[in-house]
Amino acid sequence: MTGAAGMTTALLLSNLVTKHLYQRRRPPSEWVSPDALRDRPESSSFSSGHTAAAFAFAGAVGSVWPPVGATCGVLAVPVAVERVHSGAHYPSDVAAGAALGLASAALVRAAPRLLWRRAL
Repeated sequence: MTGAAGMTTALLLSNLVTKHLYQRRRPPSEWVSPDALRDRPESSSFSSGHTAAAFAFAGAVGSVWPPVGATCGVLAVPVAVERVHSGAHYPSDVAAGAALGLASAALVRAAPRLLWRRAL
């Protein structure tokens, strides 16, 4: 449940907030193989939603089950690398996605405590 909440938060922030605030073109098509161009999204390049979701899941799960969270964190790195390698994002897009994902995980971890305080 925590992992899904982290992913959902990260995807909402990435796709509905940062992509609309910062309209950035995808890397030039000359940098991308013809096979990768077919599946490349048309939305803003900044920030990487895939990377944000992967890091958010790892961070959120890590707060509940640290060994599994660490494993998920290791697996989140290839997601970021693939987004650059496929030509879908610049390295700064995936760095921002990773930061956004970790911030989303922290928000999900803090939300129950913040809501409890507000209710009192």
